Amino acid sequence: MRKQLLSSALILVVLAALFLWAPGVYSNESVLFQLMVYLALAQGINILYGFTGYLPFGYVGFFGIGAYGMSVFVTLFHVPIVVGILLGGLTAIVAGIILSPLLRLSGAYFSIGSLAASQILYYVVSNSSLQNVTNGPYGVNLISIFNDAQSYDAMLVVVLLTTAFVAYLRLSRFGKSLLAIREDWVSAEMAGIPVVRTRILVWLAAALIAGLVGAVYAWHISVFYPESVFSLPISIFAIVFTLFGGGATVIGPIIGTFILYGMYNVIGVSEPQYFQLIYGVLIMALVLFLPRGLMSLFRRRGIRGA
Repeated sequence: MRKQLLSSALILVVLAALFLWAPGVYSNESVLFQLMVYLALAQGINILYGFTGYLPFGYVGFFGIGAYGMSVFVTLFHVPIVVGILLGGLTAIVAGIILSPLLRLSGAYFSIGSLAASQILYYVVSNSSLQNVTNGPYGVNLISIFNDAQSYDAMLVVVLLTTAFVAYLRLSRFGKSLLAIREDWVSAEMAGIPVVRTRILVWLAAALIAGLVGAVYAWHISVFYPESVFSLPISIFAIVFTLFGGGATVIGPIIGTFILYGMYNVIGVSEPQYFQLIYGVLIMALVLFLPRGLMSLFRRRGIRGA
C-alpha cells in the first residue's frame, strides 16, 4: 500500500510539473488545455466505468450542464468565478440526482439511456423559451470574464483533484466495495455493502467531475453554443481514452489520453482519413487482444502499479 501511495503521489507531481512547464516550451496552449479537459473527463469515466461497470455514452450531458450552470450563475447572479465553477459542479450533481434512476438499468440499456438523458439536457438548455436564462440556441458569451491563464490553472487543479480521487478509490475500502459490486452486486449486497447508495455516490462523484470540467471549459473558451458543449464526440473520446489505457487504474486513462489525443493532434487534423484508419485499427486490436487496456500488459508481468 505504501508503494501505491508513493506511485500515486509521483503521478500527481509529474502531472503538475508537466502542465506548468509545458506552456513555456509549447506555444499552443489551447492543445494543452484540451488535453487536460480529456484527462479529467477520462478519469471521470474511469470512476464510473472502471469501478462500477457503467459505461455512460451520455457523460457529456454533465459536462454541458456544468458549463451552462456556471454561465447562468455568473451572468445572472454575478457570483465570483470560483463560486460559479463550484455551482456549475453542483448543477451537474443536481442533474445526476434527477437522472439517478438510470442506475436501475445495466449494460447497453444504461449506455443508451444515459445518451438519451444527455440529449434531453441539451434540448432543455437550447430551448428558445429559456432564452432569458440560458440564451437558448444562441449561445453564451463570457468574454467579460475571459482569463486564459487563470482558467488553465483552474483546469490543472481539477485534473489533479480528479486523479487524486481515483488514487483514493484504488486504495480505500470504498473503492474495493465498488469493485466488489462491479464483479457481483448480489454477493456484495449479501456481504453487507449498500449497493444502491454506493452506486449513487460514485455516480454523483462522476457527475461533479464532468460539471467542474465543463464549468472551467466554459470560462476558458468564453463563447460557446449548446452544440459544442453537448457534443457526443466528447463522451466518445473520453471513453476510448479510458478503455485504451485501462480502467480502475490511476495511470491508465492518463496513458490513453496522452497517446490517442497526441496522435489526433499529430495526424488527425492534417490527415483525418489516415487518422480514422489508424484509430479504428488500434481500437479493434485493443478489443481483440487487450480488452482491459494497456495496463493489463503490466499486470500480466506481475507489475502492479497505480
